Amino acid sequence: MDPFIVSIIVFAVDMVKILVIATVLMLAAAMAMPLVERKLVGRFTLRYGPNRVGPFGLLQPIADTLKMFFKEELVPGHVDRWVYLMAPGITLVPVLLVFAVIPLARDSFILPFSEAMLGSPIIITPWIANINVGILYMAAIGSLATYGIILGGWSSNNKYSLLGGLRTSAQMVSYELPLGTALLSVVLVTGTMRIWEIVEWQSKFGGLAWLVFLQPIAFLIFFISSLAEAGRSPFDLPETENELIGGFITEYGGMKFALFFGAEYLHTILLSSVATALFLGGWNFPVLGQIAILQPFIFIAKVMVMLFTIIWIRTAVPRLRFDKLMAFSWKFMLPLGLLNLMVTALLLAILFF
Repeated sequence: MDPFIVSIIVFAVDMVKILVIATVLMLAAAMAMPLVERKLVGRFTLRYGPNRVGPFGLLQPIADTLKMFFKEELVPGHVDRWVYLMAPGITLVPVLLVFAVIPLARDSFILPFSEAMLGSPIIITPWIANINVGILYMAAIGSLATYGIILGGWSSNNKYSLLGGLRTSAQMVSYELPLGTALLSVVLVTGTMRIWEIVEWQSKFGGLAWLVFLQPIAFLIFFISSLAEAGRSPFDLPETENELIGGFITEYGGMKFALFFGAEYLHTILLSSVATALFLGGWNFPVLGQIAILQPFIFIAKVMVMLFTIIWIRTAVPRLRFDKLMAFSWKFMLPLGLLNLMVTALLLAILFF
C-alpha cells in the first residue's frame, strides 16, 4: 500500500477521534454537567432540583439549550463588536485543545482488518497527541482561555463587566504561579513532561504509586489553584452577582452566554481530568488497571469523583472576599509551593545522587 494513502487514512482516523472527543465533551458540558450539578446542589441544600421537564427532570438541559438557541441574538450598541463576539470562542477553544494531550488509557489497539486490507496496521491510540512537552503545552494553552473572559469584560464597555475582567486577570496572574510550582514538582518526581509517561510512572506498586500520596501538598496546591483558574466557587469572584450583577458576562445573552457557560463546565472537566492523570494515577488501579478495556472507565470514574468534589465544595465553602483571595495566593500558596518544590528537589538529590 502506498505510504501516502496510509497517511491519509491515519489522518482521517485522527479527525474522527477529535470529532468524537469534542462532541462528547460538548454534550457533557451542555447536558450532563448542568443537570448533575443542579441535582446535587438541590440535594445538598434539601431541595429537589430540576424535576418537572421529563422524567426526574432529565430533559431540563435540553429545554435550557433550546431556550438559549432560539433567544434573539442582541449585540448592544455600546460594545466593541468584533472583540465582544469573539470572546466566547476564545474562552471555549483553548480548553478543548488541552484535551488533545490527555490519555484515557495505556493500551492502543489495531484498527480491525487494516493490516489485511492495507498491508500496514493502523494503530488507534487512546489520545490525540503524546507530545514530549505535554505539561508545558497544557499550561500554555489552558491559560489562553482566560483572555476570552478578560476581552469579554473589556469589550462590553460596562463598568461591572470591566471589573469582572480585571478580577479574572488578577486571579490568573496570582494563581498561575503556585500552579506552576505544583506541576514542576510532578516533573521533578517523574522526570518527564509527557502526560502518558507520568501516568505510566504511577503504575508502580501494583498501580498504587499515585502522586497524590507522594506529593499531597502539590496536589492541594494544584487543586485549589485550578479552582481559581476555572472561576469555580469559592473563587468565582469575576461573576459575583451580589457585587457585579453578572461580572464579565453581564452584557451577554443567548448562545454567546451559553458558550461562556459551557466553557466553565469544560474547564471543570479539564481540571478533573488533569488532576486524575497527574495525581490520581489515571487509568491505574490494583488488578483492574491491567485490563485494557476497563482503563478508560477507571479514568472516567476518577474524573467523576473529582467533579462531585468540586460541586460539593460549591455548596460547602463560602465565597472569599477579593483581597483575601489575593492574599491567600501570594502570602500562603506561593511560599508553600516553592517550599514543597525545594524539599522535593532536595530529597531527590539525596536519594538518587
